[in-house]
Parts: sequence; structure tokens; C-alpha cells
Amino acid sequence: MKKLKKLESLLYRLITAPSGVAEGIAAERHLGAGGLDAIVLGDDRLSAEARLEIYANMYFYRLLDALKEDFPATLTVLGDDNFHNLVTGYLLEYPPTEPSVFYCGRHLAAFLRDHPLRDGAPFVAALAALERASVEVFQGPDAAALEPDSIRAIAPADWPALKLRIHPSAQILALDWRVSELLRAVEERRPWKPAQRGAVKVLVWRRNARVFYRDLERAEADALEAAGGGARFAKICDLVAADAGNQDPVAAINRLLARWLSDGLLTRG
Repeated sequence: MKKLKKLESLLYRLITAPSGVAEGIAAERHLGAGGLDAIVLGDDRLSAEARLEIYANMYFYRLLDALKEDFPATLTVLGDDNFHNLVTGYLLEYPPTEPSVFYCGRHLAAFLRDHPLRDGAPFVAALAALERASVEVFQGPDAAALEPDSIRAIAPADWPALKLRIHPSAQILALDWRVSELLRAVEERRPWKPAQRGAVKVLVWRRNARVFYRDLERAEADALEAAGGGARFAKICDLVAADAGNQDPVAAINRLLARWLSDGLLTRG
């Protein structure tokens, strides 16, 4: 078993060597001259090194395809060639450390924040962050959402101390660019426009195996973040009332509560 593990680790290092298999072989000094031939069978058509290069290319293109699937809008904005070059640099900086390709793109938005490609699309890091959040929410933990009948059954006297939490898979992103409409246009195969700069909080959530997202007004963002932190219902109402302006605060909280229940956002604390 130990020999197999060592062999697997060696092949992984060779296949993922940043500058190719030849560089990887040179770094494995214990192999010695012709050492690879004892591990990988070559022939007159393809040497052992050439065979490993095929696997190395397959490895890269599998990751590239996975990232294209997870970041279709980022791909659309940057174009195929720029996206290919982006992924090449990204994988050098953040080589995969987990067996599942699910984790492959988790640092792409951070990598884009200081990338030269932002010169032509300054909103692209925010767009990638929203796309990554959508992937994470889809794969996130499950929990039973509160149904309207459950809420109606709560005694009025118990409401102030009630703890409501947002679904554990949901995320609230703080972004500097309004990229939601751009992403929606790409998803719906409509012409897209560059995103406008502006601080915004975006809710990303899952219901019935589908991922949704929308920009939040300040009152709703404050209330949902408070709920996520375990605040009691009375505190949530205070936050909504503070931002209600000329609106009836009771009507405002009722509208939000109805929307959250419809969206399947709430669970019991």
C-alpha cells in the first residue's frame, strides 16, 4: 500500500508540474536516468515521458472545462483565449489540493482582483465571486425550510423572542459592482452590458435544487444578516423599522417575511 501511495504521489507531481513533465522529472532526482521507464511503459511510438505529457494535458483541460462550467459569464466576458490564459496562471498560483473539482475554482475571484484582465473588465472579479457563490450554494448543506403554516402556529406572545435563521446554504455577498443583471443575461442567452460600479449586497440561495440570486435593499440585507447571526425577531423588526422611512414598519416586515417564506429562506433558530 505504501509503494502504491508513493507511486500515485510521484505520478501526480509529474502530471501537474507547472512547466511540464520534463521539468517534473528533473526535479525527481531519485529517479535517475531512465528511471521513468521503470514506472511507465513506453514504446517506439511514444516514450514514457510523452505518455505522461498526454495525461498532463488531459488533466489541465479537464480543469479548464470544469472552470468553464462554473464561470460561464466570466468566460463570456473575457473570451476563450483570455480565459484559457487566466486559468493557466490561476492553476500555477492555486494548484488543486482536493480530489474533487468542486474546489478548483474557489480562489478564482480573489485571483482576478489584481489581474491585468480587469483593465478591460473591471467588474470581472465581482462577477466571478457571484458565479462561485452560486456553485457553493448549489452544493451547500440542506435544512428544512419553514413553511407558512409553521409560522402561523406560533403564539403572538412568542414572536419577540423567536429566532429565525437563514438557510445554511444561502450566502450574502458584498460586491462593488452590480453584476447580477449581467450574469442573468448570460444565463438567459441575452445580450449583456458591462456592469455598473456600485456597492451592493446580493443574496444567493437555493430552493428545490435551483439557485437564485437578487440584489438586496439595505433594510432587507440588514435583517437577513441579523437573522444569520441568530438575532431575535424583535431585533429584526427594529432594523426594518429603522429603514422603513415613510412606510408602515409592520407592513414592511410582513412583506419581507412573506417573501422569505416564499423563497424558502428561513429555518428555525
